[in-house]
Amino acid sequence: MLRLEHINMVVTDLDQSLKFYHAAFPHWRVRGSGSMDWYGKTKKWLHFGDDYFYLSINDGGEGENRHLKGHSVGLAHIGFVTENLAALIKRLADAGFEVDHGGESKFRNNAYYIDPDGFEIEFVEYLSDLPAERNGYE
Repeated sequence: MLRLEHINMVVTDLDQSLKFYHAAFPHWRVRGSGSMDWYGKTKKWLHFGDDYFYLSINDGGEGENRHLKGHSVGLAHIGFVTENLAALIKRLADAGFEVDHGGESKFRNNAYYIDPDGFEIEFVEYLSDLPAERNGYE
């Protein structure tokens, strides 16, 4: 069996990123942290997640993230499943983050955010347990 274990991200402000992701995932924790030399530049890093999945967040990022409405190669978005989209939206709003766009359909609702470094993050709530309905491409 294969499964995704972590996503490694380079950011400009570790604290702002942690604020966003902690609001989205209040049950996660900083599993470990430290600093290291990365090709001549000292950077701080942390692993934020649970026992099975985490985000590796590294500071020291330079420049801008890819333009999300453009056609450049790069990450388009990261998607996470939630059981309660309304509660997640409220937690993020309380932390100062607003929905960028989203939608509702018969079998799923979603909300997209732009995190502090320009990564697009999708949160989806499925309203059916049937794969044919959850994964409909109408």
